[in-house]
Amino acid sequence: MNILSVTVNLVIMMLGAALVISCIRLFRGPTLPDRVVALDLVATLVVGLIAAYAIATNQSVFLIDAIVLTVIAFLGTVAFAYYIGKGGLP
Repeated sequence: MNILSVTVNLVIMMLGAALVISCIRLFRGPTLPDRVVALDLVATLVVGLIAAYAIATNQSVFLIDAIVLTVIAFLGTVAFAYYIGKGGLP
């Protein structure tokens, strides 16, 4: 085992733990803005997992998926912010 595989495995475990914690916040968030921030964090963590997996498997084709997910998550966050800014809260 080389240092790169150990590091990538450690990063994947830490990102997975952070993903579980942010999913809990996503489901238990008391307000809509809390849930939007948690959803954005989940998307960011998934992009990190995809990037770590691309490094672990030495296949850069997965990075295209990460870029697409990043753009979609950004547009979704902007749309939610616009909705909240227009008074979309109940």
